[in-house]
This record gives sequence, structure tokens and C-alpha cells, in this order.
Amino acid sequence: MIPLKFERRDIVLILGLLLFMIGLIPFTTPVFAMIIVILMYFGIKIYVEKRKQSIQNDVGDGICMECGSAVSDQKCPNCDYAKE
Repeated sequence: MIPLKFERRDIVLILGLLLFMIGLIPFTTPVFAMIIVILMYFGIKIYVEKRKQSIQNDVGDGICMECGSAVSDQKCPNCDYAKE
């Protein structure tokens, strides 16, 4: 299960989706516009959380300041092995 925490930037997302819903109302009924916007909200939230987890897994212990690759076991795979 993906934890969907409410963050401050979600206010911008909600306001944008409300404006999108208002734009959809002339083309659909208000109920369908609300359903579409609610599905979009949770879809965006799930996508962002999965992307955040993916980046966290790729980064690992951190990023090397010299070359930008992921640090593992407190050593950079590119810079530290080149010195040895």
C-alpha cells in the first residue's frame, strides 16, 4: 500500500484540478467532471509517490559530489575505485 500523505503542494494540485473540473462542466455533467477530477487526483498522487520511491531506491546512501553517481557503502563506484 502506498502512503498518500497530504502535503502543502497538494493545495496547488487541488486548485488546478478544481479549475479543470470547472472547464469540463460545459462538456459533461458535473458528476462526471467530479469523478474524472477525483480519479486524476489519486492517479497523480500515486504516480508521484512511486516516482519518489524509485528515486530514493536509485540514490541509496547519497550522490557523489564529483561525478554524480549513487554512493554505496560510503564509497563512489567511479571515483573511489579509480583512486585505488
